[in-house]
Amino acid sequence: MQREKRDQVNYYVGIDVGTMSVRAAVVDQFGTVVAHADQPIQIWEPQPDHYEQSSDDIWAACCTVTKKVVQGVDVAWIQGLGFDATCSLVVLDKQFQPLAVNYEGECKRNIIMWMDHRAASQVDRINGTQHNVLSYVGGVMSVEMQPPKLLWMKENLRESCWEKAGYFFDLPDFLSWKATGVTARSLCPLVCKWTYSPEKGWDDSFWKAIDLEEMVADKYEKIGNQVLSPGASVGNGLMPEAAKDLGLAEGTAVAASLIDAHAGGLGVIGADVKGHNLPCENQPITSRLAVICGTSSCHMGLSDAPIFVPGVWGPYYSAMVPGFWLNEGGQSATGKLIDQVVRGHVAFPELQAKASASAQNIYTYLNSHLDLIKKSLPVGFLTVDLHVWPDFHGNRSPLADLTLKGMVVGLTLSQGLDELALIYLATIQAIALGTRHILETMQSAGHHITTLFLCGGLSKNPLFVQMHADITGKPIVLSKEVESVLVGAAILGACASGDFASVQEAMERMGKIGKIVQPNHGDKRFYDKKYEVFLKLVEHQREYKTIMQGV
Repeated sequence: MQREKRDQVNYYVGIDVGTMSVRAAVVDQFGTVVAHADQPIQIWEPQPDHYEQSSDDIWAACCTVTKKVVQGVDVAWIQGLGFDATCSLVVLDKQFQPLAVNYEGECKRNIIMWMDHRAASQVDRINGTQHNVLSYVGGVMSVEMQPPKLLWMKENLRESCWEKAGYFFDLPDFLSWKATGVTARSLCPLVCKWTYSPEKGWDDSFWKAIDLEEMVADKYEKIGNQVLSPGASVGNGLMPEAAKDLGLAEGTAVAASLIDAHAGGLGVIGADVKGHNLPCENQPITSRLAVICGTSSCHMGLSDAPIFVPGVWGPYYSAMVPGFWLNEGGQSATGKLIDQVVRGHVAFPELQAKASASAQNIYTYLNSHLDLIKKSLPVGFLTVDLHVWPDFHGNRSPLADLTLKGMVVGLTLSQGLDELALIYLATIQAIALGTRHILETMQSAGHHITTLFLCGGLSKNPLFVQMHADITGKPIVLSKEVESVLVGAAILGACASGDFASVQEAMERMGKIGKIVQPNHGDKRFYDKKYEVFLKLVEHQREYKTIMQGV
């Protein structure tokens, strides 16, 4: 009887390529992760603001982790495969071989990462055109998008890279090509990072205006002239070579991919919330905001009609959930910022030793230490005299200002573990205050959001989650499966297999609610004051920059 029941269950593989690692999971038709594995991938930083990776290294890691997770499953039960990845830029020559994106000529390093800011002057010139396509990226293009990176290569690597290039892929599309041999692109990255319009296609006048008329001349073959909706089946499924490399069956359905944050949104935002007494219950999905928080953070809000939010990317039609417009706020450094603040502190060796001695990770230990020193007040009140502006890597949303820098106000000469715990807490609060800033900007433009849905690595930290609830004043839903991004990728594979009639059906069936975290409304006045200080910090920074102009 048990075997008969198992035979009725279908499985899907989700592969997620994040900033630091590749992860894979086998997920069943009910959204349960039955196996998962991960492997680190390499990052090169040849000079400041230049971040590069290798598509060969990433594909090899995809194969390694997938073979691991499918070991205990009959591959005949695996119906579909979905990829998600960071929106990094992969460059291949006309024979699909890697091309160097660096001055050193290292062809292995053929990816300009999403967080690479080398194209700052190029994006300034693109924004100077004030082209109407920019209204769909919050009015200002980000240096993290692909057109400025293409222009940088044309201007800096013309002979070694630009003239030899045959294909420019967003990393999620590179993976589906590698699996199927089909160069079709997903609507998600093309709309979100390349200015493609689902209604009108490419805008020739934009590419000519920014001195990339070559894209028009070759009818967009290098960047994509066949476009599929996320979750659509690509080609004839897995090619024999890719199937062998991944440990899956030839012909297994492969889905058009998603950017990693969008996969996280797919994995959490559609979950059934009935019976949990949440404000979004019996309300449309547009009342929810998915926050995908890892190395960076993304804030995904849906709407029935386009909403133009200054400094927030979008509106993008059908870029995450078919039939809905998407606005995407974001913070360029969140997990990376917390790591830098903590690991760069003079008391970090002491923290490491004490956490190791108590068999805890450093963040669990810091959270416990804060509970010890808070006395009778709520833990968040410890930072009454310590304030952080978190844009150490520029502001993505809602100010869209690459030039902003991080700030800390309230430092003393003390350098012990207490001080490390406090700056850690203040940094987390600053990230949550940044989320509030994005949320309020979206609300002012016309969104009506009542509930936050969090996923990603930082959502595993209870202090991070509680600060977001307290500072935004919104309840937070955590998914039952911690690996929501992998569930989102698996949902794509499920759609490609034909097992679900729509992405929305797969989201509802496979997305499961876990814990719900309510805000401490009694702390509202304190966090309102913190938010007031937070906004003052950026005012002062801009004043300082004005004073120092021309020096």
